[in-house]
Amino acid sequence: MLKTLITKLLCALLALPTLAAAVDLHFTEIAPGVHAFVGEMSGRTYENEGMNANVGFVVTKEGVVVIDSGSSYQVAKKMHEAIRRVTKQPVKYVINTGGQDHRWLGNGYFKEQGATIIAHKKAIDDMTARGVEHLAGLKRDLKERIDGTVVTLPDQSFDQEKTLKLGGTELRIIHYFGGHTPGDSVVWLPQSRVLFSGDLVYVDRMLGVIPVSNTKDWLASFEGLEKLAPKKIVPGHGKVCDLAKAKRDTKDYLALLRSHMKTALDKGLDLQRALDTLDQSRFKSLLNYESLKGGNASRTYLEMETE
Repeated sequence: MLKTLITKLLCALLALPTLAAAVDLHFTEIAPGVHAFVGEMSGRTYENEGMNANVGFVVTKEGVVVIDSGSSYQVAKKMHEAIRRVTKQPVKYVINTGGQDHRWLGNGYFKEQGATIIAHKKAIDDMTARGVEHLAGLKRDLKERIDGTVVTLPDQSFDQEKTLKLGGTELRIIHYFGGHTPGDSVVWLPQSRVLFSGDLVYVDRMLGVIPVSNTKDWLASFEGLEKLAPKKIVPGHGKVCDLAKAKRDTKDYLALLRSHMKTALDKGLDLQRALDTLDQSRFKSLLNYESLKGGNASRTYLEMETE
């Protein structure tokens, strides 16, 4: 009798729904008033709620500036809860550093809180063009965790540079040429010499050359941010790093792709031969190397073929 009851109890417990893991938005203070969240470096999943990227916020005496609003309404709400554990100051501004989904799909939540949202005009064009596609893609992975998320475009745009001064803190939003996406920009904090690079910098994991990327512009943008000589970089993906690390994992890789493909095109090699003769192995320690190296190389060749 007792054995039967125990068996029934175990079966009942096994039948109970399990609580799925959710993203833990833990921010680290990397300079006075400057906080960064480092997301997972794998793909977007239900468990990480699409937050396989880095975001941050800056606390000033007159309010908070959020750098990238996250992958959904619900993630943005969690970001705000994390901010409130640090400060009671209101969120005054949200800066979207680019048009990739995890950079801006949380805009709707922060808009409801009264924040002013800023992005480069090319980023807004990108959001307009790909927003519905982003939502549909995330819906497949995030299911109900995307609920409440709607395409919410920024309130303000800029051409090359916009400076915010809030509570004695200066933030410069700079667009060079784009790269990973056309509207990629950086947020430069000259007082602490911290740079939020958005998707212009990937470290620890392989960067992605996607259909809207432009490797020529990406390299030119990197050369622009180099001149700022940042002390710390919060990359779009990967751990907080210095400029030397950013150069090794991003600039040097892009330079290799473009140098090889230029030589291949000058020799009249077709795409397959260009791929077969490319040695990317010096970057094989980067996460996602095997899954991304082929597409990165192919898209670089096709891009340079039309230059």
